[in-house]
Amino acid sequence: MTEEVDEQEQTKDEYVDLKMGKHDVFFKKSYEILYTLNDFLLGLWFLIGSVFFYFESTKMWGVTLFVLGSIQMLIRPTIRLVHRFHLRKIYSQEYENKL
Repeated sequence: MTEEVDEQEQTKDEYVDLKMGKHDVFFKKSYEILYTLNDFLLGLWFLIGSVFFYFESTKMWGVTLFVLGSIQMLIRPTIRLVHRFHLRKIYSQEYENKL
């Protein structure tokens, strides 16, 4: 059977999972930029916060930067989830348009 016939016989979930699996490794540029920017800022906050802990007068700022970095650690998986839901929506619409 050809690939076109196989795709027509697939359920919507099978089609979306197959398409996402093929593209799962590749992030769209906007998501890759967000993820990289978040990682850069995360590293920067923890580095500066660590240096601030050497001085008594800046320890409060160090703690603040650690908290900010911890919040950004929660943003990392959120970016991945948003990207994954976005891909799922695109391929679901693509499947609907094929019918």
